[in-house]
This record gives sequence, C-alpha cells and structure tokens, in this order.
Amino acid sequence: MFYHLVYPLHVYLSFLNVFRYITVRAAFAAITAFTISIFIGKPVIAWLKKLSVTQVIREEGPKEHLKKKGTPTMGGLIMLASFFISMGLWGRYDNSYTYILLFAAFWFALIGFLDDFLKLKIGTKGLAGEWKLLMQFAGAFVIVAMYLTYEDPSFLYKTYLNLPFFKNPVNLPVWLYVVFAMLIIAGWSNAVNFTDGMDGLASGLSLFVFGTFVVMSYIIGNVKISDYLFLMYVAKASEVTVVCAAFTGSLLGFLWFNAYPAEVFMGDIGALMLGGVIGTIAVLIKQELLLLIVGAIFVAEVASVILQVGSFKLTGKRIFKMAPLHHHFQLKGVAEPKLIIRFWIIAVIVLLFTLSTLKLR
Repeated sequence: MFYHLVYPLHVYLSFLNVFRYITVRAAFAAITAFTISIFIGKPVIAWLKKLSVTQVIREEGPKEHLKKKGTPTMGGLIMLASFFISMGLWGRYDNSYTYILLFAAFWFALIGFLDDFLKLKIGTKGLAGEWKLLMQFAGAFVIVAMYLTYEDPSFLYKTYLNLPFFKNPVNLPVWLYVVFAMLIIAGWSNAVNFTDGMDGLASGLSLFVFGTFVVMSYIIGNVKISDYLFLMYVAKASEVTVVCAAFTGSLLGFLWFNAYPAEVFMGDIGALMLGGVIGTIAVLIKQELLLLIVGAIFVAEVASVILQVGSFKLTGKRIFKMAPLHHHFQLKGVAEPKLIIRFWIIAVIVLLFTLSTLKLR
C-alpha cells in the first residue's frame, strides 16, 4: 500500500521515482520483514510460553530431542506477521499474483494453525489426515483457478510446462495442468512439513529456495533477460520478486531465534505455509519441475518417507533407521548442528546448480 500512496507523488518529488524499481522494493521488503521478525520475536516467544504452546516430542524419535521438551512452537506466526506487514508496505496491488500469494500464505497458515491448535490446546492428534489433505487441495484448487482465470497477457502459456535443460515447453490439457499444479502446491506444503524436524533445518532450506526464487522471478519477469536465456517470459512474475524477498527477510529473522539451539519452533502453521507458498510461486513463474532441483533436499525427505512406508508394507523391513531422512542420519550418530550445516551446504550447491541451468538449455 505504501507504494500506491507514495509513488504517485514522484511527479512532485523526483526521488520517489526510485520506488518503481523492483530491486529497490524487494530490498526494502526483505529488510522490513527481517526487522519486524527481530522486533516481535521475543514478545511472541514469551506469549507462546505463557499460553503453554509447547512442542510435543515423540518418544520414538532421537533421544536427544527429549531435551527440547517445553520449547514453544507455532513460531510461524512471527514469519506470517512480518511477511504481511512487509507486503502491506512494499507490495503492488495492481498485480493479481500478489493477491494469489497472499491467499496462499493465509490459507496454508490457517491449516497449520488448526493442526497445531488441535494438538496443543485441545489435546487431540491434530487435524485428521484426510481433512488436512482436503483443505490443502481445496486451497490449491482455488489458487490454480485464480491463476488461470485472472486476466493476463500470457494466458495462452499458463498451461505450458517448462522442462529443465530444454528450450521448448510442453503444452498440457487444461484439466491435466490443473491436477498437476494442485499436486505441486499441496505436495510442497507437506514436503516442508516433513523436513521440519531439527532446529533451523526447514527454515534454513526454505531460505535458500526463496533466495533462488528472488533471482528467478526477477529474470522471468524481465522480457530482455528472459529472452536472452530462452526462458518463458511471464509479465507479472517480476512482482513475485518482492514476495520472495519479503519471505527471505522473514526467514532470516525467524532463524535468529530458530537456529540451534532453538528458542522457538515454526510449527505446522509455519511449515505448511512455507511449502504452500513455495509451490504456488513455482506455478506462477512456470518453474514447476525446476522446483524439484531447487528443493532437492525436501524431495529427498519426502522420498525417504515414501520408501520407508512402502518397504515396510511390502517386505516388513525398513530401509532407514527412521524417516524422514534427517532422523536416519541423526540416529547414525551425526550431531544435529553438524547435520543441519551439511544439509545447508548441499542446498547452496543445489542453488548454484539451479541457477546454472538457466543457461544450460
């Protein structure tokens, strides 16, 4: 809103013209979100402790996790608040992608809140799996419907699927693309949730994904750069840069408190929100398949759960000591801080490889 209030005054104050630049607003969005996260972090953590909103530790998990009992959760509220405030200041609301991403953040955070609330305050096992999936796919359907129906000069390309390393995209039937996009959005919401099992792991890995998307959305929304790199130009994607930057700042601020040893956990409200937004961004900037490379560790975490369950049902044997994958390595004796840093290192390498694929086609 700040943009719409202040930028029109550039005809009287020329220096305000700087706010029309995506890079400037993205930088301010990241700084604002980070500052707000730092500012509200301690009070929110104290409030959650007062309400006894503390993480439930599984007895069958790594024994060293038992010492985390009593750590407050639902810290995703810190990210959610800082993101929305930052976007209120620096977002443009003449771009439909802004509304789609704000809805995605709100809807998936709502699902996570219901799950956390039922587990922590009502004393149940949380939101039933079928209801959680139903809400995730319902939200994904609304997001895809908004994306396909909002007026957009690149409408004809909305059902195209870009293939990494190839110049020419594949055009999918509308019904097939809708199903595929819904699976991407709902699937990534669960992928981040599976990965959220150690201090700073999911938040750090999400930070690298959003950082990559800052670059990619800017490139894809720039007609000259996207044409040079043989990427599909998406006119409205440039504004996604500001959204990604706001989330990057929010995650940096949250990591201030979530890094080992964590003062607060993000909870499902944070994990489901981050995953849902990541999947939505991939759909909006037409990089659904490249996301499998950007988020390789998230993919590995989900794959480990699928393989573990499948193997046990078919053979009665487990492939891993425990799934998801990070618990397997932890039970093999790798210290949690070292394991987190190693996963982050792999994420950086994957980030660099992902950016290199923009020219390898």
